[in-house]
Amino acid sequence: MKQEGNAVDGDQKTMSDAPEVMNIRQASQYLGVSADTLYKYVYEEKIPAFKLGNRWKFKKTILDSWMERKSTQGEGRGRKKLKARAAGAQL
Repeated sequence: MKQEGNAVDGDQKTMSDAPEVMNIRQASQYLGVSADTLYKYVYEEKIPAFKLGNRWKFKKTILDSWMERKSTQGEGRGRKKLKARAAGAQL
């Protein structure tokens, strides 16, 4: 198996190879989630996206900023439980 950077056999591209404007398939690969999950996030307005015609599009720079904000906010699965416990302890 030949490796070049993060690509294996040329099937996968590195994050820097992602186009500036991506469709659902490209964005789901870029983010590491399924297309179905990405559609769900779009309809729940959890992720920045826009429609071009009848197709959802995602700007790489906006996704990068969104991911950076989310990672620095500390929003993880455990955060809600901690907040709920703290709120319960205050009662």
